[in-house]
Amino acid sequence: MIKPPIAAVHLSRRSAGAGYRSCCRSVRCRSQPRLWIPRRSRQGSTGLSSVQLLERAALAAAATSQTKVCTGHYTCIKMVGHTSVLSETKTGEMALLRQDEGMEQWTAVDGSAQTLQRRNGSDAVLPGTPGQGNLNSPTYNLLDGLPTDPEALLKHISDDAEENHGAGSESTTGPHQRAFVTIGDLLRTGGTPPDTTAALYRAAALIPGVDIVPDAVDAAGRHGVAVARTHDGERIEWIFDESTVRLLDERTVLVEDNAWGKAGTVVTSVALIDSGIVDEAGQTN
Repeated sequence: MIKPPIAAVHLSRRSAGAGYRSCCRSVRCRSQPRLWIPRRSRQGSTGLSSVQLLERAALAAAATSQTKVCTGHYTCIKMVGHTSVLSETKTGEMALLRQDEGMEQWTAVDGSAQTLQRRNGSDAVLPGTPGQGNLNSPTYNLLDGLPTDPEALLKHISDDAEENHGAGSESTTGPHQRAFVTIGDLLRTGGTPPDTTAALYRAAALIPGVDIVPDAVDAAGRHGVAVARTHDGERIEWIFDESTVRLLDERTVLVEDNAWGKAGTVVTSVALIDSGIVDEAGQTN
């Protein structure tokens, strides 16, 4: 995760999600997925391999029914949680402020229409249109066009991370952590195609330093097991339901004391409540 400037800067993530259930009526079923075995595996302190958990998540995603997506459809997401702002007070001290990230959002699958957000019961249309999008702000169509071979997908993501966050940039995140963060963001964008979701999990299994957190709690109070990667005193966690292997939340936890708080502080946590594909903006399940 990129370190923000000290005053009034958000440690935010795009609030979205994967592991969706369809909001549309037109669905076709997928055949049972083929088992994909990564070239290497890492064991967490509990003995559970991060690669095993990610492969379980990939198989579950690949077996998910595929919604028929057409022009004019929208991805929909509903989430709860918070991000944080580090702000300077009148006395010159730094204060950590939480910002509510609870909302629903509808984004056109092809990026041709404006995005609708609903917060606290009030609707707002975001200015401009998403267009095709990019890895930092993708549309469904962009996600659907990504490579589904895990190694090719990781190279695509890593090349983008190296270009924007590698040597010569001001980023201290590093390409491996940036790739892990990018994959987590893509998994939470809402209505991600099953093949893409499976490939993203398998691509994450190839990143060095990914481990297991045996018990983590999401922003909705749900317990799960997390896949995590630590960098520069912060641990990025993807929390999964232990039974269904559905992605529940992505959160950032401090593992060292710093300006953002004491070790153990949850700086950001955004939980996915629901997501899918709908016929029009504002439609809910």
